Amino acid sequence: MNWQKLGRVYVATGQNEWARQRAYVPNPVVQSDRIRVFISLLDDEQIGRVGYVDLARADPTEVIGLSPDPVFDIGGAGMFDDNGVTASCVVDVDDKRYLYYFGWQLGVHVRYYLFAGVATWNEDTGVFERLSEVPILDRIDGERFIRSAPFVFSDGDRHEMWYVSGDEWINVQGKRVPSYDLRYVRSDDPLHWGDEAGIVCIESELPDECGFGRPYVRKERGSYRMWYSIRTRSMGYRIGYAESDDGIDWERMDQDVGITVSDSGWDSEMLCFPSVVDVDGERYMFYNGNDFGATGFGVARLASE
Repeated sequence: MNWQKLGRVYVATGQNEWARQRAYVPNPVVQSDRIRVFISLLDDEQIGRVGYVDLARADPTEVIGLSPDPVFDIGGAGMFDDNGVTASCVVDVDDKRYLYYFGWQLGVHVRYYLFAGVATWNEDTGVFERLSEVPILDRIDGERFIRSAPFVFSDGDRHEMWYVSGDEWINVQGKRVPSYDLRYVRSDDPLHWGDEAGIVCIESELPDECGFGRPYVRKERGSYRMWYSIRTRSMGYRIGYAESDDGIDWERMDQDVGITVSDSGWDSEMLCFPSVVDVDGERYMFYNGNDFGATGFGVARLASE
């Protein structure tokens, strides 16, 4: 693959109290007259809420609208998502639009816990409404700290989820960070995913790797293709790529991903949280740059396979 970078699209500039900074984990939804990218933005206290950026279909670098208010807010005090919500996947199932997200809850002996929840779009109010006050992926043995960043693929009554799972905190350059892999679960109900540990499908292979960010999966010609973030000890995040026949056993092909950091600028240190969509005959990748999305998100166009 060869991706041609088109530039940075958007980063919050502090115009709203709830959206002072960032624009991370982009989730593009192609609509008839625009591309709506659901993102998470932070306030002055680093608490995230979900909003969106509308882009022109003909030019995905052109911003044509912003959400004036959050379309999904944090949970109540003491809930698993009371210190932030991050959009992870937006998917339509049976004429309903679901937001799969992960909630942030602060810890004492570890910095935070991340577990996944689900909400549904209310067309009348223009916001997502949570369907449960508790996680759809809650802590279990072997996945005690993180069951997060879900991506859901639905085909009829078959629903598949790939997500980030963490059971350990490690020291990286003097900072305590979680170590995590990518796992797989399947369900016949998009709202209920059981209470068994997921099947590990991608895990660290190199000494420098310590985890993986939100997976983004497409199914094409009977095979699965996944783009994801690789977290390293020495370089932060880079984008990886893998293929699978069944969605469980993956062949990592990171060398073929076709995109890397720039020589300078907003994405010169990191690339992370990719999402890949087709618009009017073109394939685009939306992704974040430096400092885990602090510099906003950009877009690249697939120039060649």
